[in-house]
Amino acid sequence: MSATTVEAPALSPTGLALRRLAGNRTALASLVVVACFALMALLAPWIAPQDPTDADLFRRLLPPAWMEGAEPGFWLGADGLGRDILSRLIHGARVSLSVAAIVVGIAAVIGTLAGLAAGYLRGWVDVAVSRLVDTLLGFPYLVFAIGLMAMMGPGLHNIILALVLKEWVFTCRVVRGETLVAREQDYVEAARAIGCGPRHIMLREILPNVLSPVLVVATFRMAYVIIMEASLSFLGLGVQPPTPSWGSMVADGRDFLVEAWWVSTLPGLAILLPVLSINLASQGLRDAFDPRLHQPS
Repeated sequence: MSATTVEAPALSPTGLALRRLAGNRTALASLVVVACFALMALLAPWIAPQDPTDADLFRRLLPPAWMEGAEPGFWLGADGLGRDILSRLIHGARVSLSVAAIVVGIAAVIGTLAGLAAGYLRGWVDVAVSRLVDTLLGFPYLVFAIGLMAMMGPGLHNIILALVLKEWVFTCRVVRGETLVAREQDYVEAARAIGCGPRHIMLREILPNVLSPVLVVATFRMAYVIIMEASLSFLGLGVQPPTPSWGSMVADGRDFLVEAWWVSTLPGLAILLPVLSINLASQGLRDAFDPRLHQPS
């Protein structure tokens, strides 16, 4: 009596990509670090040990807990105004991560729609979108953002608007290139043959096939947006005091780098960790979701 073998169902492309991602320990560890920062930002009002805006000059430049002269409850010391650095780092994560998520989310939607229209419709639509993208790419990112912030004024809403106006072009370029390839595929030709309109083809046929590169690009660009937000806040053009921001915290410690290095160094490390983790995670996502890297030879 022979035993019957049951074949396991074949995994979908997404399932295969997730399996490859699960085997990438570096990417998984990076995603855990990013998730920890996101959770810290969400729970900031409950886990911060002190009020981030409570200033006390008697605690001015208080050292971290592992140094001589530390005070209980101020684990990472205090800044030049006596405010708890740990609490300000925790609350500053809300600003940096929320700005990055909102900017990248809005830019991904705008860039995806513009790239789909330019790549599929071609003609004057492609020319107009491509010339606008080339024009915006001609401006250095930081100079472009500084100019807009100087005109609009500092503030959370203005910094989001300034970054979105530049950020969408990166997604647009990727989606346009993928759409140019997809519009010549058999499944798009079949949709045209049965009478589907351009909107149906772009949104139902092509869009699902370009979401993977959009996800990878959006993840990678989040790290850059965090740096841009910190740079603008460092220059005094971002979120204004007393709201804590990692960039402004680095700027606050410029005058104390010799006698109180922790005031600037610790916020700098807070910027480094999520940016590095997001970059490593985006690399892992690209390796997992790009089918061209896993084609049989």
